[in-house]
Amino acid sequence: MNAAIHEVARTAVERTSAAWLPNGLSATFHRPAMTSVALHRHSYRDYLALEEASNTKHEFLDGEIYAMAGGTPEHAALAVAVSTALLEQLRGGPCRVFSSDLRIRLLATGLSTYPDVTVVCGPLERDPDSAAGVTNPKVVVEVTSPGTEEYDRGEKLAHYQKTPSVQEIVFVSHRESRIERWLRADDGWKHLAAVKGETLHLASIDCRLPVDAIYRDALGAS
Repeated sequence: MNAAIHEVARTAVERTSAAWLPNGLSATFHRPAMTSVALHRHSYRDYLALEEASNTKHEFLDGEIYAMAGGTPEHAALAVAVSTALLEQLRGGPCRVFSSDLRIRLLATGLSTYPDVTVVCGPLERDPDSAAGVTNPKVVVEVTSPGTEEYDRGEKLAHYQKTPSVQEIVFVSHRESRIERWLRADDGWKHLAAVKGETLHLASIDCRLPVDAIYRDALGAS
């Protein structure tokens, strides 16, 4: 890793350790805050260089780079269960399902992030600064966790809602069998939750997420 990227990696983190950057450099984990004071003012090019060199994902916002913590097996299984259910229903149509390996750049707010599941309908609109990123998600799915739930449901939700292409935002709970969605409507965002025995309808892509089946497939929950 060259000196410039090493310096970005060294200053990319702010708090307790939860990830590792290239060459064994310890990274700390801190979720971005929309109102936080910028400390380093890294360029987006710095961020892209770090992502290319790192085996750890990072978020970028307002000149700051934040290491993302790895998920639990349960978190990963829930993401796969949701993506599988969506893939089965969308197969053969204009929409595609992507894993958390896809970087999403929200041009309206400047946040670059990796949703647990992303649905893009129609042609991919590439990040103008990196062909590896996409700027037109239609549906984003976040599986919550104890360390990220407040951020996901607060600041990150606000970023998604300010992105014109995003029509639905889905949260899959790690605490209980519960899936929620925020749907863009003419008069604002509409919230709906589904729990055990119920099915959540994603209107923007006409897909259904049966709560019991999702949690059973992921966790063996009855």
